[in-house]
Amino acid sequence: MLKSLVFIVAFYLFSSNTLLFAQFGAKWGDQSNGTFQNPVLPSDFSDLDAIRVGDDFYAISSTMQFSPGMAVLHSKDLVNWEVISHVVKDLTQISPKLNWDKMDSYGKGIWAGSIRFYKGKYWVYFGTPDDGFFMSSASNPAGPWEPLHQVWKVSGWDDCCSFCDDDGQVYFIATNFEPDPINHKKYNIHLFKMTPDGKSIIQESDRIIYQSQGSEANKLYKINGTYYHFFSEVKTEGRVIMMERSKSLTGPWEVKQLNHVDKKLDKEPNQGGLIQLKNGQWWFFTHHGRGDWEGRAASLLPVNWLAGWPIIGKVGADTIGTMVWSGKKPIMNQNTKLSRQTEESFSDKTLSPDWEWNYQPRASKWSLSARKGHLRLYAFQPINPQDTVDILLRAGNTLTQRSLRTQECTVTIKVDIANMSDGQQAGLTHFSTTSIANIGVKQIGNKRHLVFTYKNEEIVGQEIKGKVIWLKSTWNYDGINQYFYSLNGKDFTPFGLSTQLTWGSYRGDRIGIYSYSTQQEKGYIDVDFVKYLFKR
Repeated sequence: MLKSLVFIVAFYLFSSNTLLFAQFGAKWGDQSNGTFQNPVLPSDFSDLDAIRVGDDFYAISSTMQFSPGMAVLHSKDLVNWEVISHVVKDLTQISPKLNWDKMDSYGKGIWAGSIRFYKGKYWVYFGTPDDGFFMSSASNPAGPWEPLHQVWKVSGWDDCCSFCDDDGQVYFIATNFEPDPINHKKYNIHLFKMTPDGKSIIQESDRIIYQSQGSEANKLYKINGTYYHFFSEVKTEGRVIMMERSKSLTGPWEVKQLNHVDKKLDKEPNQGGLIQLKNGQWWFFTHHGRGDWEGRAASLLPVNWLAGWPIIGKVGADTIGTMVWSGKKPIMNQNTKLSRQTEESFSDKTLSPDWEWNYQPRASKWSLSARKGHLRLYAFQPINPQDTVDILLRAGNTLTQRSLRTQECTVTIKVDIANMSDGQQAGLTHFSTTSIANIGVKQIGNKRHLVFTYKNEEIVGQEIKGKVIWLKSTWNYDGINQYFYSLNGKDFTPFGLSTQLTWGSYRGDRIGIYSYSTQQEKGYIDVDFVKYLFKR
């Protein structure tokens, strides 16, 4: 059973004596002294939106080609967050290109969306660059979510949000990032009315409410009788947060910049959700738009209202905010722990929501019931198995988790390899579209050998004669990874080169378990456990 990795997050109410740090560092999250440090999620939680419902906080994060899709997170205190569900169970409902037998949509799939609560339900809308907009709803954000519904089949659009006005009328806002037939410019932001069930757009209600370079990341709010349109756009300094406001959705709109950015130091915090606590205080939960090897990490920033504008971060003399790196936690929870660990024994009937497959998996080729307390991965051929270059990116049923960026991380797996077959490879991987590093076992004929692969170069190690092997990955804050193996579970020996974790196609590095065969659909491995430990 999975003991969920709980991420420590918090938000900050700005005061003049708060310590501010200049850039990203090894410290993150809850500091166990009533303060927090940004980022609060030092991992790939991109394209965030967040809301409060009663005493609970919910957020969503884009997942692109990973399945299940569109992660849903929960918190009771804006400090401890955990993934509780996914909106999309089957990515082939979006496109067959997201299936295990295609795997050609890196950088595409599920992009940004919104989560809202109205009419007694939670509503999630999101877009894909090629297939249009989709939605689902649920009475409980932990699921089950209603079957996915395609709102509009269209290409070249992104970053949508739904909004329910006081009279019950639902609206839909999104960006057309391709040249628009109305004005022939890119990045036009359109506002539509929707049908009462929220499943269809009323096309004749279409109107453009803003256009600028890169304008997207749309959210729509109504606060104290005023409509606020949150978005981002690209200026000389980088991608910044902007806002329009009006007393009517038909305008006229006033426009203001809400933050300054520094591409190198703060990596452009620019997409997320505004959240109001019961006590009236406001916070902004955001990703950092410029990813590093861990992906697009998440931070919490103070919101200071100035002349009716929600300024994000420390307010400057120009009434525009800047990044805040640390501060006092907004909600003190006596049960908060500095850190927890993930230990997966595969004893449940379903995988924990922390796990995501690389593309929609082949359902008949994995099992949690074939052997009690184990994950069984059956081997089958990758797409174009004769081409060994970056073959893992074409190998179905690779099971992954996000790689944390912290002082030290260790992932250890125990694998039964007794039933591997000729041509099969299985093991532990770090991968993105720009680099792949594996440690595992490769079987040729009746013999199995330890093998390390990095950037398509293979190092073959000793013959493995036993039935069980332990594989371990350790990496540090800089994303330098080293693999180890053990034949008894106690003594670990390093094997292979030190490697640099990287990001690619808008995704951070993933740690994963793989099993495939270049020869035949035969053989399998049984994974006994996975331990994911980290130090701050």
